[in-house]
Amino acid sequence: MKKFILLNCLLWTSVLVLAQDKNFHIYLCMGQSNMEGNARIESQDTCNVDERFLVMSAVDCPSLGRVKGQWYKAVPPLVRCNTGLTPADCFGRTLVEKLPDPIKIGIINVAVGGCRIELFDEDNCEEHIASQPEWLKNTVQAYENNPYRRLKELAKAAQKDGVIKGVLLHQASQIRVIESGRRR
Repeated sequence: MKKFILLNCLLWTSVLVLAQDKNFHIYLCMGQSNMEGNARIESQDTCNVDERFLVMSAVDCPSLGRVKGQWYKAVPPLVRCNTGLTPADCFGRTLVEKLPDPIKIGIINVAVGGCRIELFDEDNCEEHIASQPEWLKNTVQAYENNPYRRLKELAKAAQKDGVIKGVLLHQASQIRVIESGRRR
């Protein structure tokens, strides 16, 4: 697991040089149920979302008017069409509130409730998915059966727009923020 996180940090740190807008800070989010959006969205969660807080849609969501790979104002849900509130919602809103006005925050969130970390092993997730229940198989189809590959694909596209500043990983009951190789 530590090697997995370290390799991810190195990968994302290596792409920083290619960013277009240094004032657009992007965070990659992945994990299980809470990161997927386990909490119910209430009306106050959809109001007063700052224009500087954006989400790159990880899937097509016609009901929300979202297309995979495009940036939108970060009005929940941030993961898929019918998910709930995530830690990334509060994380992004808090950053926008605390950072200077020129800074924008972008979130890319690929998460699957109830999954094991093996689902985010790009090379071996197919084998893992084969042994999972139908509901999980149905969920990962939204990511073309490879959530980590989808996250990487979107991260590569996002680095044309801004700087990838960190990774938020929620697995089991732990949240880790990995920023520039430091764990918080």
